[in-house]
Amino acid sequence: MEEWTDKEIQGFRKALLDWYDQEGRHDLPWRKKRDAYGTLVSELMLQQTRVDTVVDYYNRFMEALPTVEALAAAPEDQVLKLWEGLGYYSRARNLQKAAKYVVNDLHGNWPQSSDDLAELPGVGPYTAAAIASMAFGEVVPALDGNMYRVFSRLLEIDADIAQPKSRKIFYQAVAPIVDPEQPGDFNQAIMDLGSSYMKTKNPDTLHSPVKEYNAAYRDGIEEQFPVKSKKAKPVKVLYQAQVTRRGEKLLFEKRPAEGLLANFWTFPLKEINSVEDLAGEQLHIKPVVHVFSHRRWEIWLTAIDQAEPKENQRFFSPEEWQALSLPKVQHKLIDKLHEVDDVSEH
Repeated sequence: MEEWTDKEIQGFRKALLDWYDQEGRHDLPWRKKRDAYGTLVSELMLQQTRVDTVVDYYNRFMEALPTVEALAAAPEDQVLKLWEGLGYYSRARNLQKAAKYVVNDLHGNWPQSSDDLAELPGVGPYTAAAIASMAFGEVVPALDGNMYRVFSRLLEIDADIAQPKSRKIFYQAVAPIVDPEQPGDFNQAIMDLGSSYMKTKNPDTLHSPVKEYNAAYRDGIEEQFPVKSKKAKPVKVLYQAQVTRRGEKLLFEKRPAEGLLANFWTFPLKEINSVEDLAGEQLHIKPVVHVFSHRRWEIWLTAIDQAEPKENQRFFSPEEWQALSLPKVQHKLIDKLHEVDDVSEH
């Protein structure tokens, strides 16, 4: 692993921050208001989601719930509706849990260190460091995928970033490099660097503002970093989605309080072993596919008559279910059903 002298560290900070001052994405709404609440909302939204997608969601969310107190007091259905389409809904629930903890347990007083912020529900080491550095000026590296990629190349760190134990290696390597006067800008500059000149594929290191500090580029081995072992493929699981109509109304079922899609309304779903196990009339020759991080659901739509809903089921009109916060997989099922209906009408 490359080690920098104090002079090299000073030179790197200046080159990085001068570039960030000129070229950084300062127009991002959460960067205009550097408070703990806005940073928390943006960071949880940005997990697993592209920046350009998050901007509109962030603006709508902050307009509806502009303060941590407003979020803590909001009905969960409102929070989930504002989140609808972003997926990974546990993030939204954790966000509200954190808000309630700040308001109810801490009386509105935000923790200001990364260690204390990490005690908030749903807040991990990266998010805690991002808030601490950007909102409170703590000199701490915010280790996310961008920072791992950037510094693995700059310093030729060959630790496997898929392994939790590698976090300590990167933390110890990067912590002395974080700019003590502008730690928030430093962390955001690394994010911007990682999404531009030092992307995962086809990096443009030749024009990078920190090219001279990139050991992997200098040694002609940049494509070897970061080192990352492959994730296991998602496990395929087959489901039957029950389509039951009462006029224009459709039967929905509330999911269990634990597990995937907890507490959401969906068509009644039943896990099956094979397509031969389908009951009722199969409505389409292909399943709806939805991939979670560790599961690949293949869902077959089937029409089944059912006179009365069960205890956890309800018939909803189009106006009623459109007002609900529905998971993305349920929107896929409805779209497929509309596709089937359009074909049957011609």
